[in-house]
Amino acid sequence: MTLPHGPEDPTRALPDPATVDPAVLATLLARHGWVRRGGPAARYGRWTPPDGEPGTSLLIPTADGFDDAVELLADAVTALARSRTPSARSILLALAVPGDELTWRRDLPGPADTAPWDDAERLQRAARAMLAAGAKAGRTTAAYFGARLDALAGDFLDRVLLVEQGAVDQGAALTAHTPAPEGRTAVTTLVRALEALREAVDYRRVSGGPEAFENAVRSGVSRELVRSVEDLVRGATAARLTVAWSPAAGIPGGFGDRRVDLDFSPGDLPALTEAAELLERIEPAVDVTVVGVVVRLKRGDPAGPGSVRLRVLGGAEVRELKLRLPDPDYRLAAEAHLAGVPVRVSGRLDRRDGFRRLSRAHGLELCDWGEGDHERLLKGLQDGGERS
Repeated sequence: MTLPHGPEDPTRALPDPATVDPAVLATLLARHGWVRRGGPAARYGRWTPPDGEPGTSLLIPTADGFDDAVELLADAVTALARSRTPSARSILLALAVPGDELTWRRDLPGPADTAPWDDAERLQRAARAMLAAGAKAGRTTAAYFGARLDALAGDFLDRVLLVEQGAVDQGAALTAHTPAPEGRTAVTTLVRALEALREAVDYRRVSGGPEAFENAVRSGVSRELVRSVEDLVRGATAARLTVAWSPAAGIPGGFGDRRVDLDFSPGDLPALTEAAELLERIEPAVDVTVVGVVVRLKRGDPAGPGSVRLRVLGGAEVRELKLRLPDPDYRLAAEAHLAGVPVRVSGRLDRRDGFRRLSRAHGLELCDWGEGDHERLLKGLQDGGERS
């Protein structure tokens, strides 16, 4: 069975009724405003859509142990696929791609049906950047990540399904289905970081002091997160993120039954801009020793210094590094490139250029391939090509 939303829709596969948990389906129906008919002790519940669409009615068993449970769930899935009720597709998506649901909404100054195409693109860009910031902060905290942990964030985003909700009242909305429980660390870190950012912005607007932004780094706030919120808010009258936890995975520890709604507005922009600049400025350089493969060499003077690009195999959580080498080290790097062997080099990973540059490079030497280095190199080259 398929969802009737076009051949390119990645969500067209309907969930297998045999794998649908009736309690999860009932939770999703209630979350989207469907109304249950019948007493609480009944073996079955009849659900009708909030918009009163004629002819749409779902009979859902209260447990999956009844003989006709799979048959009834198959009928319900089919009815949802055929329904014109807007929430029906969202419910099917949540069943087909089980996980947590994060919904961003931008309220725009004009009517929703006149929202320009670049606003939808901005919404998607801000959401992806926010999710990437949450994934990075879930591994470690930093005021400014730059290119560090890009591979980790990319792997997480590859497992997220983004679905445009289109025009909604005076704005546009976008929903992300994130894997749960395996993707929970990124999402819970993101929520706590946004709550800390909200508090820091309020403190800055009231007290005039920026120190709250530095303190919020411990909760996962970073320059990347702040910039994503700026992008979400700019050009809108208001912006909101709402989180609905996966019914199958349950509510994560520490969140209780509280509803997660986070709001930002254009009035927050001055504080957000200041925060982004501060967080980039306070992130220190890092002394590293990296192992990598020389993938590019360039110099103008045959006897002078030259620029080298390394595909990093270990020692720093970035895919590539640029460095400038004096003539002897440049020649050694060229030798490594021709021989197809890695090099080891030390230096300082600077925040300038997003931690993509190694300054004060020294101690360059040839080294042997380590276990798994070939596989990491091939995967890095493949990932780089797919995301370029």
